[in-house]
Amino acid sequence: MKNIKAIIFDAYGTLFDVNSAAEKCKDKIGSKWESFSNYWRTTQLEYTWLRSLMKRHKDFWKITEDSLDKSMKVFNINPNMKSQLLDLYKILSPYPEVKETLQLLKEKNYKLSILSNGTPTLLNELVSRNNLKVFDDIFSVEEVGIFKPDSKVYDIPVKKYKIEKHEVAFLSANTWDVSGGGNYGYNAIWVNRNNIIFDNLDYFPESQINNLKDLLDII
Repeated sequence: MKNIKAIIFDAYGTLFDVNSAAEKCKDKIGSKWESFSNYWRTTQLEYTWLRSLMKRHKDFWKITEDSLDKSMKVFNINPNMKSQLLDLYKILSPYPEVKETLQLLKEKNYKLSILSNGTPTLLNELVSRNNLKVFDDIFSVEEVGIFKPDSKVYDIPVKKYKIEKHEVAFLSANTWDVSGGGNYGYNAIWVNRNNIIFDNLDYFPESQINNLKDLLDII
């Protein structure tokens, strides 16, 4: 992959494990914790897409809470756990290889950024709590008031850095986000952590990796 000037990462599911909040409560939730966590995540994403289509924007934290409310009812989770789950979502754990890989990329003098649905406050807290102080910028969809995969979101770093779309390597574990970035014009790389099947959305990435460490072999 040549002429890359910026490496831009999705946050949720790519850098940070979205299941880690529920996993830390699995003793209380029981064996259904993983199904519950996946449902919460799916509902959260569905709400971002629906609100974008309806032009009824709410920030990601409010959507996270709304989707949690529904998920707790569906899985009959004790409502007293809501505050604990939300607090844990603010400090999601990074995947094991993330910190070392980011540091190695930083030493190669790439611009490193996050581009996420998350609010600036949420993202800054995640980065700070996990001591990932390598990013040049943390870009949030709140700058444009609409969620991924709207092209206005992918425009943000291109305009900030005054670079061409093809000079961006964009990494996401979310297939719809890879398609969004790829159709926009990024060099989109799929972080296929769970060996799943890619979506049929008029784009298939040239590069697929199992975790971020594999990026060092292709960048």
